[in-house]
Amino acid sequence: MGQFNTTDILAMEQRYRAAFINSLGGFKSGVLVGTVSKEGNTNLAIFNSLFHLGANPALCGLIIRPDSVARHTYENILETGSYTINHINEGIYKQAHQTSARYDREVSEFDATGLTLQYEQGVMAPFVKKSHVQFALEFAEKHELQINGTILVIGKIVKVILPDECIGADGFIDIERAGTITVSGLDSYHTTQRLSRLSYAKPGIAITEVS
Repeated sequence: MGQFNTTDILAMEQRYRAAFINSLGGFKSGVLVGTVSKEGNTNLAIFNSLFHLGANPALCGLIIRPDSVARHTYENILETGSYTINHINEGIYKQAHQTSARYDREVSEFDATGLTLQYEQGVMAPFVKKSHVQFALEFAEKHELQINGTILVIGKIVKVILPDECIGADGFIDIERAGTITVSGLDSYHTTQRLSRLSYAKPGIAITEVS
């Protein structure tokens, strides 16, 4: 059984440490973030740092690396205030991964990877047509984290697009039925298999499985 302390982690080779720490937290949401510049140049980038922040108002957070180099997604979000989140499925995961390459600003990752964009009324940023679960956000706040220079971007959900059959009577979205896959580390993609849904936990009441 391996054990690693702070000294051990800091002594790791840079890329080894990045792979080690990135995969340590377990499975994450892998999503494609669609944006467009004021000049009309579209951009698409894969992120594994999306997280739920609240339901009222409906908010999501996204962690962006320090802007020591060009961050086209971040710049476009600040310029236009509009961006989309697109779930990844088995049919597009290799193309989604390719969006992590550093293309010039003038090159659209949609064109470079062969992914088709789609626009929806009232949303400036493009969606990924072959994504089965999509939603649009309006930029709300940004916060630079002093500990490592990363940036927390908070967005308000303004539009959701997904198959009707994936929405349960209680509002639960069955993303497995939609074909959404997940990510571990920086480059490992996984399908999922649900064990069960469980009842709301209350003291003194036994947990039961729900449909």
